[in-house]
Amino acid sequence: MSNAVIDHPLPRPHSYTSEFAELLTRIKDEGLLARSRTYYITLIVILSLSLLATLTGMYFLGNTWIQIALAPVMAVIMTQFSFVTHEAAHRQVFSSGKANDNTARILANAVVGISYSWWMGKHTRHHANPNTVGKDPDIESDFIMFQEEKAAKTSGFTKAFVKRQGWLFFPILTLEGLNLHVQAFRRVFSKEPLKHRGTEITLLLARNIGYPLILLALMPWYIAAVFLVVHMALFGVYMGASFAPNHKGMPQIAAGIKVDFLRRQVLTSRNIRGGLFMDHFMGGLNYQVEHHLFPSMARPKLAKAARIVREFCAEKKIAYTETGLFQSYGIVVAYLNRVGLAARDPFDCPPAQVLGRA
Repeated sequence: MSNAVIDHPLPRPHSYTSEFAELLTRIKDEGLLARSRTYYITLIVILSLSLLATLTGMYFLGNTWIQIALAPVMAVIMTQFSFVTHEAAHRQVFSSGKANDNTARILANAVVGISYSWWMGKHTRHHANPNTVGKDPDIESDFIMFQEEKAAKTSGFTKAFVKRQGWLFFPILTLEGLNLHVQAFRRVFSKEPLKHRGTEITLLLARNIGYPLILLALMPWYIAAVFLVVHMALFGVYMGASFAPNHKGMPQIAAGIKVDFLRRQVLTSRNIRGGLFMDHFMGGLNYQVEHHLFPSMARPKLAKAARIVREFCAEKKIAYTETGLFQSYGIVVAYLNRVGLAARDPFDCPPAQVLGRA
């Protein structure tokens, strides 16, 4: 689906609220909102053992450049921990909100090295208004431009980058890992109100000082430096490559326009095909439609829920988008390049397709 802009409410001959209630009933009848504590505890244990095994491997390899081969493994492990953090934050692991929060806070700050409170605040706003102009922080202009109007106003180096941002998107993701860590410290040391500030600062300092020290204890400083750079670069690429396909290039909702919850979540989200492998590779993010409709649904329940939601959307004639992983990357690149056209010549930039107009 193209990057359309919903600037008028979709047809409304009946109450949309009752439609989501109907879908929710079907999901509840299948028991798909139950927590999956055993699954996640097992997953955390497996990831923890994998982390320990990787550190042990570094020790036995000794002072050799071969140790760099374990940097991609470390990047994968940290990204997988990030997925579990995301799921705990959404109350998918335990029935207790406090237990979920504590688990997510420890994993984010002490293991991955990013701020749980910073991520949670940003992600909560995204879920409430996905792809909504002026409300979704994930489509706000940073270095990458997601709106043609803002791309057209760029100048200098930014304009030169935006012109080619589609092709440069994945290379720039090598810096995303560093960005996440920088944002973590900016958040916890900011003057903004923050619960558990002391805990987050302590955990972040322990992790982000302790990890480099562990590397220095296991290898010469120059190998440790390269190891850390490779780890952070691949961590950023993996994280970005997992989150980018979910909404980029999907319809955006214009500011001030109201769209019912069901359509707002379904029309702005994209699922990724791939079966069980993709479920683990993307940490359940491949079921983005279902995740947005039922944020507390555990990863093992999403595949069955997707079948129900897909059939329901077909009944109600609601567009349900699902693509292959590499096809989604192609869509993201094409979309960013299309936005980038505005930085070249706004008069040649094709207007965005608009849904909901007669």
